[in-house]
Amino acid sequence: MAVARSERLIVPDALRGIAIVAMLIAHANPLLPQLPRVVQFVIANVNDLASPLFALVMGMSAQLVWNTSRRVGATLLQQAIRGLVLVALGLWVATWGSWVAVVLSYLGLLLIVGVPLLLLGSRVLAVVLAIVVVVGAPLNELARGQAGQILSSNILVQHLADWTALGHSYRLTNLLPFFLLGALLLRNGLRRNRTMWVMLAVAPFAYAVRPVLEKGLHQPTPVSGSYPDTLHDVGLVFVAYAVIVLLASLPRGGAVVAGPFALLRIWGQLALSLYLLHVWIVSLWAGSIGWPASNMPVAWGSVVLVPLAVAWLWGRFVGTGPVEWLMGAVSGRPKPLIVRRRVVPGAVFAHSDLGQRQKPQRNNTAH
Repeated sequence: MAVARSERLIVPDALRGIAIVAMLIAHANPLLPQLPRVVQFVIANVNDLASPLFALVMGMSAQLVWNTSRRVGATLLQQAIRGLVLVALGLWVATWGSWVAVVLSYLGLLLIVGVPLLLLGSRVLAVVLAIVVVVGAPLNELARGQAGQILSSNILVQHLADWTALGHSYRLTNLLPFFLLGALLLRNGLRRNRTMWVMLAVAPFAYAVRPVLEKGLHQPTPVSGSYPDTLHDVGLVFVAYAVIVLLASLPRGGAVVAGPFALLRIWGQLALSLYLLHVWIVSLWAGSIGWPASNMPVAWGSVVLVPLAVAWLWGRFVGTGPVEWLMGAVSGRPKPLIVRRRVVPGAVFAHSDLGQRQKPQRNNTAH
């Protein structure tokens, strides 16, 4: 079997690695019901970070695909197929009987809707992002108020309503802004610049809105998808992005990549396969023990540490994850199963034209 060699950007892989680890920890939380309050607080924030961070990285990856694309129609079709495969995987995984709120179908719809928008110039795309942010919360509230009229016996209508605005944990209206932001960040260059510093400065104020309302003003806990809840996610995602960019841009970046980023990059590259393996293990525990009343550290380790170890071994000795390979095959963007990757530290500073899609280049870095 042929062995391919590729170069990848550091920041998207590392961020995706953080997102998948965050999801694993959040999904395993029912196996440790008796934890100190401070640990519960940390896990709650880890849970809140995962899905918007995934959406952010999906936007970066989709923009990278456009940067290397030569045919608009073919790329739209390929990305639509990838989205439909994610939707199908999400529907299938949801039948496994785990306690996980499966995010794959939501991400599939996000890809289908978000990719065509990336054909817009950066200024127009920024305006679209702002509009989606402004209308998202009122649209969610309106949909909840009209849920009885929106939903019907048609299962497709029910799923679309859930994925778009009625989802309890996820919804397109709240994931799309992060997707579009990820594309804009990629265009702006994943580097230490004014945008990154602004994000880092805004993060604590955005995060503080929800606790100030709850604790300081004694307001009811904001519902998922409301403005305070979105600002909470913004604070977490902005900090994660800024920290990763800062670490990746330190002097002697090669040493940074070879050390703390190595595991995150492997887990990020195999995120989809890792996710499915993890949910399958969760479903085994859910079917055998249900919802435990006391801590089960061995079960927790099998749900979090075992999938991470398997993914590391696969990434170290094989390369492309099996599900990632399948996604590439069915969408017309095939990937070799065995890959030897080399990271170029300078590639983290991915400059691109702020107003247009980059013209295709034969040796562009692919993600």
